[in-house]
Amino acid sequence: MFGTFLIGRCARGAGAATLFCAALLVADAAHAARHGASHARRAASHAATPALDAQAIDNAQFSAPSGKGRARAPSAATIIKEEILLDRADFSPGEIDGLAGSNDKKALAAFQQANGLKPTGRLDAQTWDRLTATSSEPALMEYEIQPADVKGPFNKTIPQSFEKKAKLKTLNYTSPRELLAAKFHIAPALLTRLNPKASFETAGTKIVVPNVARKPSHDRVAEVVVDKSALTVRALDANGKLISFYPASVGSEARPSPSGTWHVRSVVENPTYHYSPKLKFKGVKTQKPFDIAAGPMNPVGSTWIGLGDDYGIHGTPDPQSIGRTQSHGCVHLTNWDAQALAKMVHRGTKVEFIN
Repeated sequence: MFGTFLIGRCARGAGAATLFCAALLVADAAHAARHGASHARRAASHAATPALDAQAIDNAQFSAPSGKGRARAPSAATIIKEEILLDRADFSPGEIDGLAGSNDKKALAAFQQANGLKPTGRLDAQTWDRLTATSSEPALMEYEIQPADVKGPFNKTIPQSFEKKAKLKTLNYTSPRELLAAKFHIAPALLTRLNPKASFETAGTKIVVPNVARKPSHDRVAEVVVDKSALTVRALDANGKLISFYPASVGSEARPSPSGTWHVRSVVENPTYHYSPKLKFKGVKTQKPFDIAAGPMNPVGSTWIGLGDDYGIHGTPDPQSIGRTQSHGCVHLTNWDAQALAKMVHRGTKVEFIN
């Protein structure tokens, strides 16, 4: 289904409802400071570790401590394999980055709980055994870059300003590498690390990528649960069984997400975004409404699941920001997670906001 998006307004005839979804991300300054420091430490650690390859990741194991010894932190290869297995099992860690961050821990805890294990969010031998038993396929696979991957069109850059975004005819990826990273749910930096000599600009080039192809789900989601405190989204079947799990960015103190029970009203692929001046976004000076063209780098990403009365669940142009930034009321998922959820919900699906 394709439609025009009016900052949450999904144009469906003359009676279109105004859904003032504020997709503008508001960074958590305290988190940003902590994240910056930890990122520097991780970058230094990465610089000191050997290059990763498909064999190292496919052969990665979890080493349990012997006796009363203290467990070592999992290797980068183990974390990458774990993230890929979680993604493939529909317990999304968000962007696969090999860093064992908060989204990875949330996905692990959800997987543990769904499998009758203590939901610690920490990798242990029992969780590793259960996780590796979910699939016998290699964690990484070889992929030949296709002409469509490099054809474009690509945007040279995506400006931060909403007014400048509105001047663009499309909001596409800025490079084949960015497109391929989204296609395989991986951080662009890690994609480069796995393929240090590859040209992502050339069709026919063979690269290694996460093997994250999910089996088509025939389960219809009966209920979606948005946890505003945990920053997670869970999709349940009619028996209350967890079908899929996603990390999310959910509301803020200034503009919190709603509470209580809502229902899916629409699903829009490739939405166009419309800004209304009554929202009074910080940094937007114009007093006239304007449109921002469709595309994966659109403020609401590539998919919109409308809930009515200003709110929705949607994608984002910044997958690395999920769970680390705030929204103006809507629920942000990675583009690929929003697309996966959209395929399983339907008009009338129950959406429960808790905490």
